[in-house]
This record gives sequence, C-alpha cells and structure tokens, in this order.
Amino acid sequence: MEPFISVIIPVYKVEQYLERSVESVCAQTYQNIEILLVDDGSPDSCGQMCEEYAKKDARIRVIHQENKGLSGARNTGIDHAKGEYLAFLDSDDLWSVHFLESLYGALKENDADIAQCRWEYMHGESLLEPYNAEAKVECFTGREMLANLYIQTGAYYVVAWNKLYKKELFANIRYPEGRINEDEATTYKLFDLAEKCVMVDNALYGYFVGGTSITRSGFNLKKLDFRLAQKERIAYFIEKDYKELVVPAVKAFNDGSIDLYFKCRDFCPEAKEQMKEIRRDVRSSLSLVKKYGSLPMKTVIGYHLFAAMPNLYGKLLGHVADMSNVEKYS
Repeated sequence: MEPFISVIIPVYKVEQYLERSVESVCAQTYQNIEILLVDDGSPDSCGQMCEEYAKKDARIRVIHQENKGLSGARNTGIDHAKGEYLAFLDSDDLWSVHFLESLYGALKENDADIAQCRWEYMHGESLLEPYNAEAKVECFTGREMLANLYIQTGAYYVVAWNKLYKKELFANIRYPEGRINEDEATTYKLFDLAEKCVMVDNALYGYFVGGTSITRSGFNLKKLDFRLAQKERIAYFIEKDYKELVVPAVKAFNDGSIDLYFKCRDFCPEAKEQMKEIRRDVRSSLSLVKKYGSLPMKTVIGYHLFAAMPNLYGKLLGHVADMSNVEKYS
C-alpha cells in the first residue's frame, strides 16, 4: 500500500480562495492522504468552511487554534500529522492534481528524503503549464541543496510549500513562530539533514498572485525578519565548517539587506536604527569574505560605498539599472 501523506494547510482570512485550494488537494491522483486544515483563529467564516469540508471528505481533519501566524499553524499541523510524509500548501494557492504523485514517485525512485518542483505564478483559477509525465528529475545531496540556495533559481529551493518531505526530518525542527520568512530560517536545516533530494522539472504548484498574506503585502518592518534568518544561516554554516557556503551566504545577506535598507528609507523613515544596523552589518561582513573566500572587487567596493554613503550608492545603482534596461530593450 502507498505510504500515508499528511497535507498541512494553514487557514487565515482566505474565504475567497480556500475552496479552490482544498479541492486541488482532494483531487490529487495520489489518494492515501490526510488533509489537516489548521484554522489559525481566522476571524471570518473560514473556520466554519473548514468544518463543512470535513463533512464532505473523511480525509479532512480540522484543527482550530488561537492565532499563532503561519509558522505556528504549520507547527500545529506537523504535531498532529499521522503521515510518513509531509507537504504544505498555502491556502490561497493550489496544486496540480499530479503534485503528490509526481513528487512521491521521484522521491521513491531515487530513495530521496525531499522532493520539490517548480511553481507557476497564477493569476487565474488554474495552472497554465501542461503536466509533463516525462519531466526531468535531478538528484542532489543535502549539501548540494544548500549550495542551490544561492543559484539564480534559488527561490525554488528555499520555500517550504513546493516540497514533499519525510516527516522524520521534522523530529527536532519547527518553524520560528512570530516571524515571517520562516522558510528562510528553516529549509536549510532540513536540507542539511537530508542525504538525497530531487528536483522535478514540472510546474506543479500554483502561486496565486493577489493573495493577502503578510509576506505578499506592502513593505513593513516585519520584512526585516529576513535578515535574522540570514544571520542565523551564516552562523550555522560557520559552526558546521561549510566553508564554501559562507561567502555566497554573506553576499545574499548583504544584497537582501541593502534592498531592505532602501525600502526602510522610502516607506519606514522612522526605522533609523535598523538602517544604521544594516550599514554596520554590511561593513563588518567583509571580514568574513576575507576569511572564507573572495568576491569580485567591484562588489566589495560597492559594499564599502554603501556602508559609507548609501544614498550615493543608491543613485549609482539606479543609474546602472537604467543603463542595463536600455541595453536590454534597445
């Protein structure tokens, strides 16, 4: 018999999207599943909607709790899951009907611990990219997956929700409650535990553009949680002596922090201390670059310029971006 898979769906203020998400799971070609709807204290009718779904499908279990945020809802789902494998779906997104079958098949065939796929940005009600039963499957060690966090398509690797996991990986890992960018703070630890992972070259996850979650809303200081997650990851790599990962991690931290600096300047000018801290962190991070490797000289000069004169750096960066667009579209 096929192994049991637990699907965890945190639910909060998604009345208009919830049915579409739940139905995409109920329609999976892989049927040996339970669906955990975690009502995270949603103030609308989502809790009642979850109960109605449970009456229609015996595979659905509903858990009601006081609001703990996305991380807290996922953690509750993990704690209640009965399956050998776990998958997460955000409640304003949807899956291809082949999501679980494809990921489990790739995981089983390659004796892997984590399987993941591409996603498609979705504006309508369904995925547009056709399913490819012969899609390429790439295998990676856990250490290689850590390196993949820093490639051009690294976003496919860091997020929590386009994956199928062996539940045992979560024995001592939970998502940090009260923070956003929770996958930035967690996925790398799961990769480090995994002996083998697979990437399925199919868009099996529909990421809805237009949802209302905090991670998709306008800029606010909660977005600075990204920096904490990146700091923790750098410290983790140093502790583990993963020397080849430190410099890429520092660059990702600096580039993300610089972007956040200018968002703070433009949208939260009261965040002066946070802006000062970003400049200090970018400057001090260069000592790690010297210790563990190197970056292109123009990148190092750019970081020094940002730390000393961020507004000038921003003007120059804007000019370079404008010129690149002229070259691209002329």
